[in-house]
Amino acid sequence: MNPLADRAELIELMGRYADIADLKEYERLPCLVFTDPLTLDFESVVGMPPMTVPLADYLENLRASFEPFTATHHVITGHVIDLDGDRAKIHAHVRAEHWVPDEVAAGGPNRWLVVGFYDDEAVRTPDGWRLTRVKLTASHQENVHLSGAGAAVR
Repeated sequence: MNPLADRAELIELMGRYADIADLKEYERLPCLVFTDPLTLDFESVVGMPPMTVPLADYLENLRASFEPFTATHHVITGHVIDLDGDRAKIHAHVRAEHWVPDEVAAGGPNRWLVVGFYDDEAVRTPDGWRLTRVKLTASHQENVHLSGAGAAVR
């Protein structure tokens, strides 16, 4: 175990996590990012209580949630990593922007912004580090009414 290598891999893991939505890469990347099952806590953003779900169920939800947006951009920075053997806690800042199609914006704002923090947990697997728990805490949002607006074009 090399703490510097572990930290680098965990930061890269968070980058791959952001790429799933931003690149709309729902097939290959999730297997490189998550355990199965995994625990999700997006209560501060979508109001659902934390839950543990099979990876396949989360991927379908992820695809349905992000596919309708014209583009998304997630910037995850300021990683603070607490290593404990084969487990890690990752605290990081996030700025997530989500643009809706023009017909959904209808001349109004076209971007839903979420700013906040991730407090995630990862485990070392035979295939490398994987996220086992993802928690997003929003500290600020703009145009929240657009959060589900992409569904209007589905």
